[in-house]
Amino acid sequence: MAWTRQDPNARRGYHHGNLREALIDAALNLIAQKGPAGFTFADAARSAGVSSAAPYRHFRDRDALLTDVARRGFELFETHLERAWNDGKPEPFRAFENVGRAYLSFARSEPAYYSAMFEGAVAPDSDPALRQASEQAFAVLRRASETLCARAPAGQRPPALMMSLHVWALSLGIASLFARGDAGRRPLPMSPEELLEAAVLIYLRGLGLIAP
Repeated sequence: MAWTRQDPNARRGYHHGNLREALIDAALNLIAQKGPAGFTFADAARSAGVSSAAPYRHFRDRDALLTDVARRGFELFETHLERAWNDGKPEPFRAFENVGRAYLSFARSEPAYYSAMFEGAVAPDSDPALRQASEQAFAVLRRASETLCARAPAGQRPPALMMSLHVWALSLGIASLFARGDAGRRPLPMSPEELLEAAVLIYLRGLGLIAP
């Protein structure tokens, strides 16, 4: 069954099947303009060109809409990280560096998704699907960390979870401060990739995973 706006001057009409996608697109545009906390549910409806009641067909409220945006962002993020890791090929350390670059690249190329994921005040535990998507994205970095840790002699291997959390936090900080594709980006006398590469290199040397 189709649902179309009755206003003959409306910019576009939506069938029931694609209203959800229109609202997601509207939310992404609003996040890019105003940040994840800068718009209302009514704003999203208005941006999508539908009535203020229409979004309730698919979303409980604004938080539910933002949660779905964040979930989709993490799924896309996982794809980026997985492609960069490439099962540790051609060489684990080089692949690990590629994961860091992919992290920064995602923040730069998908700033709206990035903001929804990390700045939207949506707790992953609030939604099972969001939690699963975020954990799967983090799992790529954890597998990469486990691969590098396994190269150290037994008894000298750092905890892979600790390492992955540290590198995740480091990447998040650099991405948020220097690698965003929006007005939140801060100037830096070097590229964000160079900064992250140097920081990770120092960190891995401190753990004894690579030689000085």
